[in-house]
Amino acid sequence: MQTGKIKKSLFFILLSALFFAGADAMGQNTDALGTYTPYSLYGIGNIEKQGTAVNRAMGGIGTGLRSNRYINYLNPASITNRDTLSFMLDFGVDQKNIYSSDGISNTGYNTFSVKNLVFSAPVYKKSALIVGVVPYSNIGYKFENTETDPSIVSQYGSITYQKYGEGSINQFFIGGAMNFLKDFSIGAQYIYYFGALNRNSNVLFSSDPSVRSITTGWDYSLGASSVKVGLQYFKGFGERNQYYFNAGATYTLATSLKGDYNRFARAQQEGTSAIDTVYNYSTDNAKVKLPHEFSIGMSIGQRDKWMLGADYVQQNWKSSAYDGVEGMNFTPNTARSFRLGFEFIPNMYDLKYYFKRVTYRFGAYYDQTYMNFGGNRINAAGFTFGMSLPIYRLYNAFNVAVDFGQRGSTKNNLVRERYVQFVINISLHDLWFIKYRYQ
Repeated sequence: MQTGKIKKSLFFILLSALFFAGADAMGQNTDALGTYTPYSLYGIGNIEKQGTAVNRAMGGIGTGLRSNRYINYLNPASITNRDTLSFMLDFGVDQKNIYSSDGISNTGYNTFSVKNLVFSAPVYKKSALIVGVVPYSNIGYKFENTETDPSIVSQYGSITYQKYGEGSINQFFIGGAMNFLKDFSIGAQYIYYFGALNRNSNVLFSSDPSVRSITTGWDYSLGASSVKVGLQYFKGFGERNQYYFNAGATYTLATSLKGDYNRFARAQQEGTSAIDTVYNYSTDNAKVKLPHEFSIGMSIGQRDKWMLGADYVQQNWKSSAYDGVEGMNFTPNTARSFRLGFEFIPNMYDLKYYFKRVTYRFGAYYDQTYMNFGGNRINAAGFTFGMSLPIYRLYNAFNVAVDFGQRGSTKNNLVRERYVQFVINISLHDLWFIKYRYQ
């Protein structure tokens, strides 16, 4: 056993995990949000797109993907496609540029966050395990405006109204998979959701010292367990099975996020440190229901040359329960996602031209989100592209994905968001437990 190599890899995993936790902690600041969208005002916030840069470059597909070159955690059954001694690690970050418009004014915001940390290893022959941490949802918004009514300003002076929110729900998962009946693979993941969501609304009086500013807020600290199962069928055909067809499906059980909830209102006089609690309600019996999710997908291609795939994903949020915002008609709906992706490699084994060994990817998606405002469904659409740049050995790669998209519209007093998101992953692949004849 190569003990030194194992220790180095474990050290890298722990270091990355600490960085992931640190990035989440930094996100608990209204100047360093993990997302920025007014639509995160509602429910559990903005549902994050899943997958590494490989998946994201192809529109987010993954249910029907199988490859021994990278980790595909979207379907736990896929991880059995590997060299029997191969250990793989994937670490990624993303950066998003968001441009919002309500038809009157425009705003822009940039975010940065850790995207994923996933590790996969063989267990016995045609079986494998997977461990990872990825974000599930994010809250990020901040609005501020000042009072302009002359009669109010003349009586109370300068008044500032603030609304801001922050926080995230992450998911840790551990699972395994195995092949059976020659052309099938089955896998399962235990998922633990954890995180905190915070929303605040303030009225600040900065001119009249006799009037106290008001701070109100809603704080959740939640956790829950769930299970995801996946199935894949894979079949080779043609000369030496150079062509293949894959089909897959996944199902994630519904669960309820449970934990602490605190609703508060506080008053503070300008220029003093004294804070009076006007209202405070706490309970350790908070509950937010997450719906079940299922997906189906397929892919067809030529080994080490090209691949075309498509996915369909659905979540029924209609029975979910959480607090909305007063004055807004927010109705949870069934979320649906349609995804299409393509990749090709000019010549994976070319020794002369590096860019012929690069994997090029393209994709598109159309999402019907779970948010509905007064009968107006919030939808999103976009196209993606990216590449895998080989590093040193054949399967080590620097993966990049770019997502151009739009969500919502300026009609019916809604907000249109246009965004450009960059996802960067490093995929490390190595063979362990090999005894070399020469050092």
